[in-house]
Amino acid sequence: MRIHADKKGLRALGIAESFKKGEGESAVLGGVVMRGDLQIDGFGLATITVGGLDGTKGVLEIFKKLDRTDINVVLLNGCVISMFNLIDIFEVFEKIEIPIICVTYEESEGLEKYFEEFEDCGERMEIYKRLGERATVELHTGHEVLVRSAGIDEGRDVKATLDRFTLQGAVPEPLKVARLFARSVYKSFLTPEGV
Repeated sequence: MRIHADKKGLRALGIAESFKKGEGESAVLGGVVMRGDLQIDGFGLATITVGGLDGTKGVLEIFKKLDRTDINVVLLNGCVISMFNLIDIFEVFEKIEIPIICVTYEESEGLEKYFEEFEDCGERMEIYKRLGERATVELHTGHEVLVRSAGIDEGRDVKATLDRFTLQGAVPEPLKVARLFARSVYKSFLTPEGV
C-alpha cells in the first residue's frame, strides 16, 4: 500500500509499552493517534502479559477499541516487547489492512537463544523468523533507526512517514507520546505504589 506522507490529514497510531521486570505479570500498551501536524486526537490502552505471547492481540485490541476509520499507519515501538512478547506485524496488517512500521533503535545479535527458555519456543521462533531482518533508515534528523514493516513500500514510503512524524532525535512523536502515556498508566495503576 502507498502512504502519502505529505497528505494533510495523515494520521498515525503509535503504540508503545511500559512494564518493570520482576514487578508483576502485566505490561501496559499505550496507543496514541496523532495527526501529521502532530496534534493528538485519540488514546487507547491494553494490557498484555510480561513474557507472554499476547502482544499481537494487544495491538489489535487497541485498534478495535479506538474504532477509527481515519488511521493511515500504525507505528510500533518494537516487535519484541515485554520480555520477549512478540508482535506479529503481518497478522496485524492482515486483520486491519493498514500499513505497519515497527521501529527499533539498536543492533542486536538475535534473540533466538532467549526463546529457548519458553515452553512455546517453537511458536515464538516461527513468529520471529517471519518478522525477517530489519532495514536501516536514516531519518531527516540524521539519526538511524531499524525498521520492519508490513503493507508498505520499505524504501521511500517508510522513510517519508517516519520523517513526517519525527521532530528531533530518532523516536517518532507518536511513539514518544505513547511511551509516556503507557508509563504513566503503568505507574498509576499497575505498580505497588499506584495501587
